[in-house]
Amino acid sequence: MLRRPTPGAGPGFLALLLPLILAAALVPGAPALAGTASAGTAAATATGAKVVAETTVAPRTIDLTVQSPAMGDREKVRLLVPSGWSKSAERRWPTLWLLHGGVDDYTAWTRGTDVASLTAGTPVIVVMPEGGSCGNYSDWWNYGDGGSPEWETFHMKELRAILENGYRANSRRVVAGNSMGGLGAMLYAARFPGMFQAAAAFSGYVDTMYGYKPGDDSIGWGPSFSCPGTDWRRVWGEPDAQAAIWHAHNPTDLAGRLAGVKLYVACGNGKAGSLGGLPITDPVETAANDVSHAFADRLDALGIPVTTRFFDGQHSWPYWQRDLHDAYPMLMRALGIA
Repeated sequence: MLRRPTPGAGPGFLALLLPLILAAALVPGAPALAGTASAGTAAATATGAKVVAETTVAPRTIDLTVQSPAMGDREKVRLLVPSGWSKSAERRWPTLWLLHGGVDDYTAWTRGTDVASLTAGTPVIVVMPEGGSCGNYSDWWNYGDGGSPEWETFHMKELRAILENGYRANSRRVVAGNSMGGLGAMLYAARFPGMFQAAAAFSGYVDTMYGYKPGDDSIGWGPSFSCPGTDWRRVWGEPDAQAAIWHAHNPTDLAGRLAGVKLYVACGNGKAGSLGGLPITDPVETAANDVSHAFADRLDALGIPVTTRFFDGQHSWPYWQRDLHDAYPMLMRALGIA
């Protein structure tokens, strides 16, 4: 959800711990989805990745199981397809990528929001890929050895090729995400210039080095407690010794590469707002608010336009649903959809 091997936090990165723990408490149980399994496909691509199964879980909703060389495993991807879509259709559709937060999975957006009804009349394919509980939308450093997990490669190369070769996606794309997914949205837009026409972050950890001081190793506590068995150093290494890797995965450091991308940043201040919340100040959203302001300030200093929305609110789905509705018209305009 945030910076880390998954979430992050504000100054000194106490943030990794609080975000994941609170996020886990806020994720409701996934409801059972009606549907029928269809025959698996063999949509192999030049990347070596292929779809080995498709399951229809609800109207317009298809779950893909992808055999991924980058991940060394099978990963799930949920699609919401538009009216008239089929794998044999003559036309192609633009894509809206929705990235989930930490301690969550590819079902998050359909479980936590009304994205299915929101997009029902829009000619767009919604792509909701698995990003790992603590994946950080990155190819992990793995102590210099590289290799699995390679979330960035899975999404930006393997899955993109599958969608464009076998699922009628075109080359126009926008991306949005909450918490860790907000990090992923801005990270992918910056690391792949021209890939996305717009990017939106909701409560995102978009300044992964915020408040960091050399020698501060508190960054790893979040994953250590919230992702048992995860060695946080595998992701980007030590922030001092592997500083170049950390900076290469910090949206605020990469802000200059977002020129020309339509940008949207939203975050609450941790207080219960009009959509409710905890009776105490939410430390996770407070930390996200700090980094969101820092990111927006950096964009402003570079003269890069960004739409911001800061409000009384907390790290929870009612606010992310509102953020999605608020950003949606801009995201669709960036795709050329009225």
